[in-house]
Amino acid sequence: MNSTEAFRVPSFACRHCGATVVLPFADLGMTPLCQTQIAPEDFDKPERYFPLQAYVCTQCWLVQLRDCISSGDVFTENYPYFSSYSSSWVQHAKCYVDRMVGQLGLSASSLVVELASNDGYLLQHFAPHAVPVLGVEPSRSVAEAAQRKGIRTETCFFGRDTARALRDVYGAADLVVGNNVLAHVPDINDFVAGVKEVLTPGGTVTFEFPHLLNLIRFNQFDTIYHEHFSYLSLHAVQAVFRTAGLALYDVEELSTHGGSLRVFGQHAGGVLPLSHAVAALLEKERIAGMLDGHVYARFAEQACASKRDILSFLIDARRRGKRVAGYGAPGKGNTLLNFCGIGTDLIDFTVDANPAKQHTFAPGSRIPIYPPAHVRSMKPDYLFILPWNLKEEIMAQTAYIREWGGQWVTPIPEPRVWTEPVAPVQEG
Repeated sequence: MNSTEAFRVPSFACRHCGATVVLPFADLGMTPLCQTQIAPEDFDKPERYFPLQAYVCTQCWLVQLRDCISSGDVFTENYPYFSSYSSSWVQHAKCYVDRMVGQLGLSASSLVVELASNDGYLLQHFAPHAVPVLGVEPSRSVAEAAQRKGIRTETCFFGRDTARALRDVYGAADLVVGNNVLAHVPDINDFVAGVKEVLTPGGTVTFEFPHLLNLIRFNQFDTIYHEHFSYLSLHAVQAVFRTAGLALYDVEELSTHGGSLRVFGQHAGGVLPLSHAVAALLEKERIAGMLDGHVYARFAEQACASKRDILSFLIDARRRGKRVAGYGAPGKGNTLLNFCGIGTDLIDFTVDANPAKQHTFAPGSRIPIYPPAHVRSMKPDYLFILPWNLKEEIMAQTAYIREWGGQWVTPIPEPRVWTEPVAPVQEG
């Protein structure tokens, strides 16, 4: 039995189009929720595990997880992910804000609404331009961090009803922003319909999300986790927008998060002209086989091949007496650690800049998480970068490991050893 036959196709309806024709995409086994940390006093207590299985709808080509947990289980009041701990991501947000203010003519009479605004990493950059903003963030801990910065933030899950209520209080938005949120919502139709409700007639919505084409092409199986209910191609997003009464008018390919798309939308029938980039990228996806079930069926074996390569590298390093430490404790890292069965037998510890994660243990693997200074103290031979999408930033911050001959390792698309930091890619 091959890996694509190893899990039964369940009977469930596509969360976008309602079709029941779905094919297996990836089976990463049973894993705990990726953004949980284990406190020392809970080390010996059991964890809850959930099936991590993704399927593709052969009607609208939306890749999606089975409905086994709710968004409320994932995005808790003490959600530990704070966007501002990545300086490159904050700079990416600033470049975007500066561009949108000029491109859309935003002013003191405008309103910008960001969905999943986190700790204000993006909205803070509108203040120098005197553009009013509103953040919508379901997790209280990060919403309060934004509020402490003076950023007006509502703590709630977004959808059609919420959008109407927010519009009644604050007015309609000239720009709606959603970075790395579209994949995180269980009811994608209701979420995008909410955008239509809150958007002014001539307004623009932009979403950024990891591009499914890159996930498949570069074996990015670790970006599959319970927070990500959907995995998105431009074809799938165009279909979701059309259902909600919105229309794409432009798209850009970005390097962030291993290769992302930034899409621009407006109300259906809007006045902004359709960019040639939309048709070009749709054709690129078609040529790559994104409308062919065989491409999706092969991915499960790609993930297993990556798992074997990662384990081979770590086992060989241990046999040679090398010490391996991790850098970062992201959601994708926890998928990788649990799918590959990696524990402290292969990685001694990991570090993270977020104080909320320090002096805890990673879920499932029980690998201890320390502050970044622990790397200098322990002097590992290899620094295994779990948030590999931030490798340039992390390598620059940890260039000191070369003092003792340390090297960096990125696991995706296959294990690669780096002896020198790499230059960052600049984009807005």
